[in-house]
Amino acid sequence: MTKRFLLTSFDIWLPHHTSNSSDDLLTELAKVESIPYELIFLRKLPVDIKSASDKVIAKIVETQPDYVICCGMAESREKLSVESNARRRVNLEENSSESVLRTSIDLEHLVRESVALEISHNCGRFVCEGLYYSVLEFLSFHPQFSCQSHPQKVSCIFVHVPILTKNNLSVILKCFLSIIHHLALSESQERL
Repeated sequence: MTKRFLLTSFDIWLPHHTSNSSDDLLTELAKVESIPYELIFLRKLPVDIKSASDKVIAKIVETQPDYVICCGMAESREKLSVESNARRRVNLEENSSESVLRTSIDLEHLVRESVALEISHNCGRFVCEGLYYSVLEFLSFHPQFSCQSHPQKVSCIFVHVPILTKNNLSVILKCFLSIIHHLALSESQERL
């Protein structure tokens, strides 16, 4: 069965932005022909944790993808950054703690041979981390959302995209495609 990927991006949020590199990357990806997977795009999410999370979770319920790849812009980074975890501060009266959720995907294996991909352990304290946490939390507490092709839970990663330029676009796009291919193929190899 064809693997199904839900790919998300954000809209712009600062006055000096004319575009969001996460959305620019998905625009370029949509132009690529002969991708052997079903790509479902949910682009230009609002820069609001609750609203963005609600839209992504509704799309997961509607489309039941095998994988969710949420994307956001990271102006200060030079490589694609795959986020290992998302955090949420939990305030219980006088005690404050932090809840951490991690992706189930083997990121070390994912980045092993890539020149433009790195693992990040800091998703930031903004809407990217809020969305990632909400999606990981939803997937961990709703086991009925199993992949279409096997009885395993849907997996999710968050990828921060650097500013795209003429010099880095082809490398970043190739690297992003390798993430998709790796995810689709790694599961097939594990099942052999």
